[in-house]
Amino acid sequence: QVQLVESGGGLVQAGGSLRLSCAAPGRTYSTSSKAWFRQAPGKEREFVAAISWNGDDIYYTDSVKGRFTISRDNAKNTVYLQMNSLKPEDTAVYYCAVRFGPATTTRRDYNYWGRGTQVTVSS
Repeated sequence: QVQLVESGGGLVQAGGSLRLSCAAPGRTYSTSSKAWFRQAPGKEREFVAAISWNGDDIYYTDSVKGRFTISRDNAKNTVYLQMNSLKPEDTAVYYCAVRFGPATTTRRDYNYWGRGTQVTVSS
């Protein structure tokens, strides 16, 4: 069983920044791909960013390109999402996910999920 714990969410004004973290305590998933998804109220969970196990392959959804950066520290079993220039439409619960295979942008490809962290951007 893979346990993922997200942190770093909160309330921020438009234009501000947050850094999300997702840790997998007690286990090593250095060869796994990791991703961030988000779900706004009344909407489907959508892809945000993904990174391969060695960082060579990185993907972003168009709406966050140039503002968000995904990174990982395999020694700490942690993946990060640096979010800059936040907009009210970024408000959502953010989930990290893991799969043991190539990074993809498809929700159903990911086998393990955290419980999410709330990000609220005020205008």
